[in-house]
Amino acid sequence: MMRGPILTSDEAPQGVLLIDKPGGMSSHAVVSRVRKALGIRKVGHAGTLDPAATGLLVVGAGRATRLLGYLTRSDKAYSAVIRLGVSTITDDAEGEIVRASSCRGVGDADVRAALAAQVGTIEQRPSAVSAVKVDGKRAYDRVRAGEEVDLPARIVTIHEMVITGIRRSADNESIDVDIEVTCSAGTYIRAIARDAGESLGVGGHVVSLRRTASGDFSINEAVALSDIAEQPHLARESLMTLHDAATRSMSTLDLGGGEAQAVRHGRVIPWPASDSPPAAEPVALTHQGELLAIAEAENSRTRYLAVFV
Repeated sequence: MMRGPILTSDEAPQGVLLIDKPGGMSSHAVVSRVRKALGIRKVGHAGTLDPAATGLLVVGAGRATRLLGYLTRSDKAYSAVIRLGVSTITDDAEGEIVRASSCRGVGDADVRAALAAQVGTIEQRPSAVSAVKVDGKRAYDRVRAGEEVDLPARIVTIHEMVITGIRRSADNESIDVDIEVTCSAGTYIRAIARDAGESLGVGGHVVSLRRTASGDFSINEAVALSDIAEQPHLARESLMTLHDAATRSMSTLDLGGGEAQAVRHGRVIPWPASDSPPAAEPVALTHQGELLAIAEAENSRTRYLAVFV
């Protein structure tokens, strides 16, 4: 249960907070810590990170929770360590080992080729122990309950994968590979490790994973969760406005005074773009540094997806 005073809507903080999530904590637990620091209940996050993973978690407070869904559509960047020669049930270091195979016959060129084969637009099967829902229930809950889960493949794009290091164990039974990945939202780095290992015939899993960027948001801008726990005022001071977060993440149309007033009163207006917009592309509607709404064009009219005034 959250302790401390709960602020009224007039004084409650609003905005987006970039958190450097530590390992060993769920994304939901991070949200709980931010709730306590800000003194409000309405806090959410975009783009779940596994408990063992670290790095950038985009958190929204107040009205910004309605913005989060539009901040997760962009590309992501990760740094990871893959271990070849060992497969686990979760495709990461948290799961039970299901197979160990010698990497003595795997050369560095083989490793590079196996990973290079996954760059581009590919079909990728999510890890069975993932947040993907199957008939309304998270896949990881079904696996932990003893069910067999076979998730369908999805189309993802791995834009770039850079190998920054290849290290072999003293007995040459396993290989650790350091990689930097830029990919589309919905890509599983654990699946990259699993599939590369399978293609080499030795198995593989992720040893460590860190998200370094989400769209235009960078880990370099994030505040450490431990700092917020020690100095709760940093959470409020580190909030990014709804306007700044939205305009960094999507196309923007700045409205005139009359149009802005119409949006405030919930009236439908003609699409304010001077040229034809892309079909169904969310756009931030702003006025004098304030985010008014997220909208899309529909038959030359403005269709509001989320209104913030």
